[in-house]
Amino acid sequence: MARPPTLDELRRYAVARSLFAPTTLARAIDRLGFVQADPIRAPARAQDLTLRHRVRDYRAGDLERRYAQLDIEEDYFVNYGFVPRRVQALMHPRQARTPWPTSRRAQAQAVLEFVRAQGVVHPREVDAQFAHGKVKNWFGGNSNATTQLLDGMHYRGLVRVAAREGGVRLYAAREAAAETPDPETALDALADIGVAKYAPLPERTLSDLMSRLRIGAPQWHAGCRGAFVRAKSRLASTRIDGQNWYWPAHEKPASRRYATSDEVRLLAPFDPVVWDRRRFEAFWGWAYRFEAYTPAAKRTRGYYALPLLWRDAVIGWGNLAWRDGKLDAEIGYASGRAPRDAGYRQALAVELDRVAAFLGGGETSAAG
Repeated sequence: MARPPTLDELRRYAVARSLFAPTTLARAIDRLGFVQADPIRAPARAQDLTLRHRVRDYRAGDLERRYAQLDIEEDYFVNYGFVPRRVQALMHPRQARTPWPTSRRAQAQAVLEFVRAQGVVHPREVDAQFAHGKVKNWFGGNSNATTQLLDGMHYRGLVRVAAREGGVRLYAAREAAAETPDPETALDALADIGVAKYAPLPERTLSDLMSRLRIGAPQWHAGCRGAFVRAKSRLASTRIDGQNWYWPAHEKPASRRYATSDEVRLLAPFDPVVWDRRRFEAFWGWAYRFEAYTPAAKRTRGYYALPLLWRDAVIGWGNLAWRDGKLDAEIGYASGRAPRDAGYRQALAVELDRVAAFLGGGETSAAG
């Protein structure tokens, strides 16, 4: 019987399995199973920052430009983002946990008929047709009621995102699912997709991940607990320092195939390597927090600080800005200083050059 992996081996495994050799955009998304999206561009959107490490010659905006030609959809999974259609099919027909009142259903039906007649619509076209007015949004401001209605229709599977124009979703009618998946089978498949993306996972994070399946499949929220129990029974696991860890049973974390390189990587805040903050602290011994929504006076690392990975260690963060065709980078370190290793500075320079090419070319300027 093989010995259980150490924490160091789990860390190397986590980094190496996620940062696989760059491939095509379609294959990378299919392998990831889900790419989390975020609208903030600092210096690029999270989905682009995630894909640039995993797609050959990737440039910021490629996902949006090529979206219509790919076998993917914008949809909800454990967060909002992009999923292969095979994954989306496991979550539909989706039934929202809060049913719409009769008046809202009537509004949605009228909009759906309009969308079908038009083919693809911009929200402003729908608003011009129906003039739904303004509503209070979740953070207390005013939002366009039509946009909110389209969001709800998208979530319920009535419409799909056909493309984007200047970052704005363009909608088309979505064909109803041909059949309803078996709930237990679908939840188990969704659980395996989540684990395959984020493994290895501490038990509490695995539990959280299973609970988050209710976002993509709210109609089966009562079955998430059972999915968690079944996942634990079929996954490989070990216990380290009082904490259980889980990963796909066919993978061997201690294998030499999971070797890390001498590269530096600036990761998106939601990159699968750093997505689980509990695992982050277990692996690297310091707390990373996403501070874009933190008041400026209370930020410790920056508005959109990108975790800085060197080899298999996240050693700090970078705040990047693209100004007048030039990349400005401010680098900070968890230990308070840069590594003394002679190869680190060169590897950082290479990574900053990669970021500049990804953003469109130009010079780089680094501080820190």
